[in-house]
Amino acid sequence: MVDDCIFCKIIAGDIPSSKVYEDEEVLAFLDISQVTPGHTLVVPKKHARNLLEMDETATAQLFARVSKVAKKVEAATQAKGMNIISNMEEVSGQTVFHTHVHIIPRYSDQDELAISFTEHEPNFEQLAVLAETIKNS
Repeated sequence: MVDDCIFCKIIAGDIPSSKVYEDEEVLAFLDISQVTPGHTLVVPKKHARNLLEMDETATAQLFARVSKVAKKVEAATQAKGMNIISNMEEVSGQTVFHTHVHIIPRYSDQDELAISFTEHEPNFEQLAVLAETIKNS
């Protein structure tokens, strides 16, 4: 447990939460901001800053639970779709530095979550170089 981490305090029971799932490895609870109804956070009980600090086993355990909780959220909310997001570091929007995955039910393209991508013409030569660099890292 990290003393100044709000999620560690929630896991320890020092701060109340609206729990939707819990086992020995993870806790899932409703996000207090509720971007859309059913917005849920899935957090590992063992503190790590974000997914980049977690090993493959811990990450696999987390995402097995993310899938399980997402199915429960979908069934309960009757959402038409959902976004599953994990922000890593400030530049990507991470504000609580304890690994967490957002499950955000989607009801229409007019709800309160806006994600957009700018499409670019592909440069296949650059893509090949980048892919090779990533493979060799």
